Amino acid sequence: MRPDTKPVTDQFMDLRNINIDSVRDWLGDQLRSRVAGENADQRAAEILDAPGPHWFGPEEPIRIVHADASMFVGGLRALLFQSLHPLAMAGVATHSDYRADPWGRLQRTSDFLFATTFGPAAQAERAVEIVHRVHERVTGTASDGRPYAANDPHLLRWVHVAEVDSFLTAFNRHGAQKLSPEMQDRYVANTAVIARALGSETPPESVAELREQLRAFRPELRGTPEARQGAQYLLFKAPLPPAGLAVYGVLAAAAVAMLPAWARLPLRLPYPPVTEAVAFRPAGEALTRTLRWAMAPQSRFN
Repeated sequence: MRPDTKPVTDQFMDLRNINIDSVRDWLGDQLRSRVAGENADQRAAEILDAPGPHWFGPEEPIRIVHADASMFVGGLRALLFQSLHPLAMAGVATHSDYRADPWGRLQRTSDFLFATTFGPAAQAERAVEIVHRVHERVTGTASDGRPYAANDPHLLRWVHVAEVDSFLTAFNRHGAQKLSPEMQDRYVANTAVIARALGSETPPESVAELREQLRAFRPELRGTPEARQGAQYLLFKAPLPPAGLAVYGVLAAAAVAMLPAWARLPLRLPYPPVTEAVAFRPAGEALTRTLRWAMAPQSRFN
């Protein structure tokens, strides 16, 4: 035995001495810093401790869904789904810095969702106003010659329905609990409050309306070079260390597995139903449980 090699029994004792809470807190801090920024805890306290009436009470399903780790998978699915509208994707490709600063974009989106879901009305209204000001600059002409504007109520509604469908689909598949059909309808109605504040026209108020609006948008959706490039970047080129890429690969596979088959072909994404059922779905469930465990110290959402 080499002098610097411990007996197996000693190595096992070292592993037993690892504080599992410290591991959880470390992983949770890593996730929060990526998703919400280096000052994640401070920002959360500013929102959660601020006084005043809220848009949503603690019993509302939007708080249940948006506090769950399934949002990680749903958020990535939403970005892929939203890219199928050529005008929405034209605005992202031309005005977004998602390649140069992907984490910054994620953190701004996370802050908006956190403020509007869990913060008092004043914080929610401030978050909406910030988005409005940013959107005022996002105008131009798509590659097919059509003009676009991020504050266009029709485009805002597409972004909204793609996002809500993604969050609800992810929660129904990987969430910590099951929502009744009535609670799912209420979740869609909750999110409509935010959509109307942003300027969306006639956002859906129930799951049935959500499905109908998605069907109505389908003739407008197609894969563009910008959308396919965005999907390739999101799925295969995330700026992460090797260990992080392995975890992210599972997350990406779970997100793609939740897209309907008709949405994958325009993005040139595979559709292997057997592999998804046998491998991707269980892996996505295991990853979501791990992320939920890591984020458990943040229990103030409810």
